[in-house]
Amino acid sequence: MLLVLPFFTISPARADDVADFYKGKSITLIVSSSAGGGYDTLARTVARFLGRHVPGNPTVIVRNMAGAGGIVAANFLYGNAVKDGAQIGLLQNNTPFEPLLGTKEARYEPTKFNWLGTPSVETGLFVVWNAVPVNSLKDAKERDVTVGAAGVNSTPAFYARLLNEVFGLKLKVIVGYPGQTEAFFAMERGELDGYSSVFLSTLNATKADWLPQGKIKAIVYYGPEKRAELANVPYAPDVAADDDKALLDAAFAPLALGRPLVLPPGVPEARVAAMRKAMADTFADNEFVAEATRLALAPDAPRNGEQLQEVIRRTYAAPPAVIDRLRKLNTVAR
Repeated sequence: MLLVLPFFTISPARADDVADFYKGKSITLIVSSSAGGGYDTLARTVARFLGRHVPGNPTVIVRNMAGAGGIVAANFLYGNAVKDGAQIGLLQNNTPFEPLLGTKEARYEPTKFNWLGTPSVETGLFVVWNAVPVNSLKDAKERDVTVGAAGVNSTPAFYARLLNEVFGLKLKVIVGYPGQTEAFFAMERGELDGYSSVFLSTLNATKADWLPQGKIKAIVYYGPEKRAELANVPYAPDVAADDDKALLDAAFAPLALGRPLVLPPGVPEARVAAMRKAMADTFADNEFVAEATRLALAPDAPRNGEQLQEVIRRTYAAPPAVIDRLRKLNTVAR
C-alpha cells in the first residue's frame, strides 16, 4: 500500500530559529534497550543520517537507557528530559500502552508525547513446523499446539492467549525460549509445534527460505495492514468475528507503531515540526534506506508522527469493554 507522507511546512523565520537552535549542538537519542539488537541498531543507524536533515545540522549521539521493557526511558523522556528538542527517544512499541494496561510503573501519558515516526511497521504470524498436522485455523481449534515464549507475560505468550481467545485455538505456551532464534531451533528439533508471534521482518532477515520452501506453515497473520506476499494466508481481522475486531485493533496497535521515535511533551511547536520533517526525510534518504536494508531493519513502511499519534489516540479511546478484555489477556499471570 502506497502511503503519501504529508508535506511539512515551516515558515522561513521559524526555520531560521530552529536552525539557530540546533547549529553546533548535539541531539541525544535515547534508546530504551541495551546495546545490540534491533532497536539499538536502528537508533545508531538513524543517528548517522538524521543530523543532515535537521536544520542547523547537529550531531546525533546515542544513549542506551534500558529497563522495564522501555518504561525507564519513557518515564525519563516524559518527566526528566530537557524539553527543548535536544533529547529524543526510540521506544519499544509496547511501551506507549503500558498505562492503558494499568502498569503502575508507567508514569507518563503517551498521548502527550510528540511522536516523530517509524521507518517500518511489524507484521506477526502464527506458524507451525512443516511436520505438524495443522494446516488451518480449523485444525488449530481441534488439536493442542505447543508454542514457545520467554515467559508467561512475554509478547509471544500474550499473542497466543489472544489467538486462543478470538479464534478458539488450543495453543499451549511452553516458556523458557528467550526469542525467535531459540524457538526456531526447538521447532526444528521437534520440541515445539510452532510460534505465535513470528515477525515477518525477522523471518525475512534470518530464515527467508522457510515459507517459500514449506519448512514452516503460516496459519494466520496479523498487523496494521494486509501484506501482498501473504495473500494466501488468512488475515486475522478478516476472519475474526465482528465482536472481536475492536479487540484485535487494540491488541495490534504496538505493531502499527513499528519502532517509534518520539520527542518529550512541551517541546516548542516549530522544533517538533522540524524534527518530524527531518525524520520523514531520513526515512526517505536513499543512503539510510540502503544501510537499514543491509542491516535487516526492513525500512519499507514508514509512518509519520501524526499517523503514530492517531494509533495511540484511537487505542486509548477504545470502548471500556475492549480495554477490560485487553487487560485480562495481558495480566493473566501477573
